[in-house]
Amino acid sequence: MVTRKSRAEIDRMRRAGAIVAEVLALAEAELRPGVTTGHLDRIAEAHIRSAGATPSFLGYPGVNPRRPFPGSICASIDDEIVHGIPGDRTIRAGQLVSIDAGAIVDGWHADAARSFYVGEPPPETAQLIEATRAAMMAGIAAAVPGNHIGDIGAAVEDVARSKGYGVVRQFVGHGIGTAMHEDPQVPNFRTGRKGLRLEPGICLAIEPMFTLGTHETRVLPDDWTVVTKDGSLAAHFENTIAVTDHGPEILTAVDGR
Repeated sequence: MVTRKSRAEIDRMRRAGAIVAEVLALAEAELRPGVTTGHLDRIAEAHIRSAGATPSFLGYPGVNPRRPFPGSICASIDDEIVHGIPGDRTIRAGQLVSIDAGAIVDGWHADAARSFYVGEPPPETAQLIEATRAAMMAGIAAAVPGNHIGDIGAAVEDVARSKGYGVVRQFVGHGIGTAMHEDPQVPNFRTGRKGLRLEPGICLAIEPMFTLGTHETRVLPDDWTVVTKDGSLAAHFENTIAVTDHGPEILTAVDGR
């Protein structure tokens, strides 16, 4: 069931979104050779809790009930698309690192992700990162009243097609509110269906995942980390947004990004 949020509820999500944006900025500032993904996770959790919020990801149930997610962020490196588990891995120069974070304020969630490169990226990698970010923004721009979920997916897919990138199909965007994952699903590609008609008060997490190779994925034995099947690089961007009478409002952005 898709629920429309009130302005007061969206305000709570905006507060959570500001904390998520701060976490991503902190992670970017700390991201350098020699830092572990566990260090990034610790500073993220400390910041979320110091702001009076709760991490959305920590303890989140997975396909294996004995393995809830053990971190406050997802830290995915190179061919890892999403759900990388933070720990003792040391980040090296020349790696593409995607950080996904979520926070809960007064029972309301916000969720966002960014991809960063450690050092000066080669042109092919820089273009992948920028195209994935641009696709997220194109999907957000399509989230206006009267459009449909399918318009978001088409806008995202058009960016990927223009560059020849793989579009991950197994993992998609989602509704968000009092649960991190709510209806509707928000595919990053054309499904042949219009999908839900967008109305003010609908809140979505729009999150394209592009690869330099195939769209096919596999899950590692940890039951969480999703990688590209062909080992190609992947990038991931995400913002939580609210559909409003005046167009989409990004709830997890710094400087509108």
